[in-house]
Amino acid sequence: MSGGLLALFDDIAALAKVAAASVDDVAAHATKAGAKAAGVVIDDTAVTPRYVTGFSPARELPIIGKIALGSLKNKLLILLPAALALSLLLPEAITPLLMIGGAYLCYEGAEKVTELFIPHDPHAPEAKAETGALDAGSFEDEKVAGAIKTDFILSAEIMAITLAAVPGDNAVEQAIILAVVGIGITAAVYGVVALIVKADDLGLALANLAPESPVAAPLRLTGRAVVHAMPYLLGALAMVGTAAMIWVGGGIILHGLETYGLGWPAHTLHDAGAAAAEAVPVAKPLVAWLVEATGAGVAGFLVGLLAIPLTGRVLLPLWRQARSLGRKVLPR
Repeated sequence: MSGGLLALFDDIAALAKVAAASVDDVAAHATKAGAKAAGVVIDDTAVTPRYVTGFSPARELPIIGKIALGSLKNKLLILLPAALALSLLLPEAITPLLMIGGAYLCYEGAEKVTELFIPHDPHAPEAKAETGALDAGSFEDEKVAGAIKTDFILSAEIMAITLAAVPGDNAVEQAIILAVVGIGITAAVYGVVALIVKADDLGLALANLAPESPVAAPLRLTGRAVVHAMPYLLGALAMVGTAAMIWVGGGIILHGLETYGLGWPAHTLHDAGAAAAEAVPVAKPLVAWLVEATGAGVAGFLVGLLAIPLTGRVLLPLWRQARSLGRKVLPR
């Protein structure tokens, strides 16, 4: 009996070790995948605050909460099952879809850059029509819906990047990693967005502290500094988000080309980064990354510039025609 009990304990210990190793593997893969999706996360964080502009401070956090809930639904209820089905049934489609998503990021980033020099609004007619049709009561819902639609595209790219970074031999492990990354990134993005959005309110509260307290003076000074700094912080965040879109999109496209046998752009960029790192005695990994990220950004910007006329003259007209046909076939 004692021998059987000891054997049982050995089996339990072995199972515990396997379970612990599986947890470690999930954590390692989730961390790696989350790091690869960092550029899209930065852009998601930079884009979201604009959806709460124009609302009273009391509505800012509830709106962010609605968008975060919609983001979780996007990732866990739609994109996660779709990613698993794609991995099981059509894994060869993952790289092309990633490249299409990368091209979209390049397009969005390049359009934001060109907007600085050639102001335009490609969606102005549609935006005016939609704004005119809204009343005050539905304005918040429309803003939230627009944010969730934008989040869907960015979330799809995050999940695709995660799926590409995860081994495809275990569907359960893939699902767990996708869920961990999806929940973790959503919490991080919208937690940071909430802090950014409410930072000016905190600064204003500090700036208006009564002078009786001995620490009131430095706190008021800090509050005024926060209030004055927030516009610059939001501007810098928008710039970083745009740069991240272009560099991440360009990197995805270069990696995809490498997968299909056109590896010389990625290899050339890698060699340039290695040469630059050897030429600098300190911070070699940072120097190599900067060179490669800059090269990927240049490639992404060129792709985005090509995508702007293609989208405006071909894809958007086709989309409008498809929507028009859909309304005729399925009248309200």
